[in-house]
Amino acid sequence: MKVAVTYEQGRVFQHFGHTEQFKVYDVEDGKVTASRILDSNGSGHGALAAMLAGEGIDVLICGGIGGGAQSALAEQGIELCAGASGDADEAVAAYLRGDLINTGANCDHHEHHGEGHSCGDHGCGGHEDCGGHEDCGGHEEGGCGGCGGCHGAPAFSGKNVGRTVRTPYRGTLNDGTQFDSSYDRGEPLEFVCGAGMMIPGFDRAVADMEIGETKQVHLMPEEAYGEADPQLRFPFEIASLPGSEQLSVGQRVYLQGPGGQPVPVKVLAKDETIIILDASQEMAGKDLNFTLELVEVL
Repeated sequence: MKVAVTYEQGRVFQHFGHTEQFKVYDVEDGKVTASRILDSNGSGHGALAAMLAGEGIDVLICGGIGGGAQSALAEQGIELCAGASGDADEAVAAYLRGDLINTGANCDHHEHHGEGHSCGDHGCGGHEDCGGHEDCGGHEEGGCGGCGGCHGAPAFSGKNVGRTVRTPYRGTLNDGTQFDSSYDRGEPLEFVCGAGMMIPGFDRAVADMEIGETKQVHLMPEEAYGEADPQLRFPFEIASLPGSEQLSVGQRVYLQGPGGQPVPVKVLAKDETIIILDASQEMAGKDLNFTLELVEVL
């Protein structure tokens, strides 16, 4: 899979039709294996879509984009994630984690956007020779259902909505287990508040914070990644899925989506003949706790 990001000095450039460069990432098994800079040569949005298609791009991540560009990209079969900001490498990492939310066409006087992606016809890309399956299922509001990529944006008000914020955070489960921390990575999370780039409860918590404020929030599943979806559980005959005999319950592997995008799944159950794979988001159905700070509003 190839992912392109509108690019300027390491960050996501905010106007698709005026971008002078793209950063193109080669992705295999859910990991970036190589990247390069691609010049746009001053093309308009229609020509840009054709150029990206000619480069074999499967996914475009950008900031602002309008309806015309959306149509052009859709015609070329390129998936779009609009509304991204901040560090380009982190935007791609968020997409691969399933945390990047697609805001849709968000520039009335500029270009485009699609509805995210569907998850049909996957082949297993995370474990050797693990076959394929169909009908991964759709997305849940505020979460990806384990399918990666973009989601719809929440709507709420607050003084920080529409502004780029920088927020260090630590996330824990109810038993105190830490599942994520920006402190461990050495830099705060940066995102546009209210653009739908974050899970709804996290996004909403920042909307009225003051710079320097620290807040603790408890999120029920509906404000985080939603409930686990039974329709995203798929039974397979082990004999029809070469390599699956080596998997164990609880193990996470990757399937491959129709555009080559990685789709993380968990081995939910297994006996001598049947294996059940669950494509729900890893945190679906769980209460999440965050300690977060607001250190800067750009």
